[in-house]
Amino acid sequence: MAMDEAKWDKLLGIKTGGRDDSRADTFHYPYEPTPYAVLERLAESGYIGKKNTLIDYGCGKGRVDFYLSYQTKCRSIGIEYDERMYERAMDNRATAAAAGRTSFVLQSAEEFVLPEEADACYFFNPFSVEILKTVLARISESYYDTPRAIRMFFYYPSDEYVAAMMNEDLFLFVDEIDCSDLFPGMDEREKILIFEISE
Repeated sequence: MAMDEAKWDKLLGIKTGGRDDSRADTFHYPYEPTPYAVLERLAESGYIGKKNTLIDYGCGKGRVDFYLSYQTKCRSIGIEYDERMYERAMDNRATAAAAGRTSFVLQSAEEFVLPEEADACYFFNPFSVEILKTVLARISESYYDTPRAIRMFFYYPSDEYVAAMMNEDLFLFVDEIDCSDLFPGMDEREKILIFEISE
């Protein structure tokens, strides 16, 4: 049985609950943390480990970063454009169990340049498909500058995101982590789609 949200926050020494749509607009979507049950499934998949550096686009308060760094020992970098959310992530970092393996950048996703060690990217529909396409171009540039396998994880992907990824020649669909059994209703979008650029 999955540990509940409040217990995980307490264990990790962070506060990441609650939805926040106060800064949402046409291009930037509300903050809503990925459920811990979904993150558990991702951590147990074996796709992310201590040798990986994960970029969390639209990291909000940093739940994905703290949890995956704690569970898989990966290094994580959260990217956040909203200064208030960034400050909350930094407040969490001051008390987090996995603080030493996490960092945060206050910057728009479109402008963020991937460090050459980054080899995993996480998205929970943080922004419009227009911004996603710019981010994918940035990821492609990073790959061409420093060829390496880069995996992209899309939780609860929108139809627009799926269509955008299927139209990208460089990014290949490699797997799907089904999460529909974790919640009532058997929602077909309850999954993590995994795409990859590989050498």
